[in-house]
Amino acid sequence: MLKIKVILGSTREQRFGEQPAKWITEKAKTKGLDVELLDLRDYPLPFFNEPMSPTAAMAKEGAYPYPVSAKWTGKIAEADGFIFVTPEYNHGYPAVMKNAFDYVAREWNKKPVAFVGYGTVGGARAVEQWRPVTTEQQMVPIRTAVSIIAPWMLPKNADGMTDLSSSDATADQMLDQLIWWADALKAARDKDSASSK
Repeated sequence: MLKIKVILGSTREQRFGEQPAKWITEKAKTKGLDVELLDLRDYPLPFFNEPMSPTAAMAKEGAYPYPVSAKWTGKIAEADGFIFVTPEYNHGYPAVMKNAFDYVAREWNKKPVAFVGYGTVGGARAVEQWRPVTTEQQMVPIRTAVSIIAPWMLPKNADGMTDLSSSDATADQMLDQLIWWADALKAARDKDSASSK
């Protein structure tokens, strides 16, 4: 079973991001995936302050000396793919999310990443900035992304939560692409691992 980590990229009080993060997590589970939601509030990483860069740490076992960064890196290592749930701040991605991304190197490599963006233009500019950043870490950004435009304008469900059903079809298409790439890249990583033994 493919392991997918959904990363909630906002730590603000009264953030909207919890709603799409929980929504896409539940949708991904219906596809037969092993899905875990990672909330950056649970990983209070300071501005990057490791004694060596994650790239240099790649060659050193146990090179993440601080408990919170070791825990975070371990969670990323478990995954076969990712879904970034990202707000857009000033035409870009949030600093707290980029900081968490920069704490990790090898554990991102050769894995796919999909995006659920939200904001005035659906987080589209944040997603566009994530694409080259993730590519630099040898990730495969999925073409289809979910863009939740002006979520404060969307209708509410009976329980008071934002109704995200208008994005269901796009989410299904995105998840199908994520699964295809996660399967392909996991097979390739397994082949590389077997040949190196």
